[in-house]
Amino acid sequence: MTPTLDELMSRLRLRQLRLLMALDECGSIHRAAERVAISQPGATRALNEIEATFGAPLFMRSARGLEANDLGRCVVRYARLIQTDVAHLREEMIGIQQGYGGHLAVGGTMGAIAAIVEAIVKLRAEQPSLSLQIVEDTSEGLLRLLDQGRIDVALCRSDFGRRPADYHCHGSFPEPLWVVANPTHPLVNATVPDFAALAGQAWIVYPVSMPRMLEQEFVAAGLSRPVKSIEISSTYAILAMLARDAGVLALLPERIASDQVAKGNVARIDYTLGTQNPPFELLWRRDREPSPAAKRFIAWYQESG
Repeated sequence: MTPTLDELMSRLRLRQLRLLMALDECGSIHRAAERVAISQPGATRALNEIEATFGAPLFMRSARGLEANDLGRCVVRYARLIQTDVAHLREEMIGIQQGYGGHLAVGGTMGAIAAIVEAIVKLRAEQPSLSLQIVEDTSEGLLRLLDQGRIDVALCRSDFGRRPADYHCHGSFPEPLWVVANPTHPLVNATVPDFAALAGQAWIVYPVSMPRMLEQEFVAAGLSRPVKSIEISSTYAILAMLARDAGVLALLPERIASDQVAKGNVARIDYTLGTQNPPFELLWRRDREPSPAAKRFIAWYQESG
């Protein structure tokens, strides 16, 4: 029977989570016990208590040692997340006590990353000891992380969340898109190609919003054929694909595309999408007080418009 949240909160201890991580990494009760500085019988007893709390085995026993099962891998993954959160708590405590530093986790869609980096550079000039985390994801993924408390603020689109009213929203930051390709692509030097010329190409798109925009472009052009798209949620992976495959087109935010075009890494196709990419916003949860570092990040955006 799956334990309730109250049961987990009252019965699980951080020392037990440390043991789970050690067991997963060592594959042995003996070595895991040494790592967390307890006796082997104590480690065995602790593992039995943990598995009793969860109401199911977490590790498979064999002649080769211990190996986490599906549930065990899930629990260990969350144990590592909790360890990371405690580390961030310690960093923020030190920052508060010493009057500097702290931790800031910021998420952004592909087109927002450049703006985030610009703000982070200014913050680091003020607080060089600040511990930082930057996450790139889709708006849906970022809002999940924001809801879970994994990031402090996000630059994305609130309407991709289940409850947009849960967030403070600031600004409306446009994200125009360029059509780009490998510099050797045959359409690079074409004079204003119509969409029919582009429709038969394979397209690299960022998940969620960009595939929808491309589909709308097909509909507007009166084309019923399905979009041949490759969804990639990594800016680096998109640029790497463009560098190695001269037969694909990609949609990239102007801030990223213009820099890559200037460096000669990609070339712009002379076509402007009829469907506009919706602007992103700066978002943070209404039900949580931002950390000092998050407040400074938010203030920088509010000051810059």
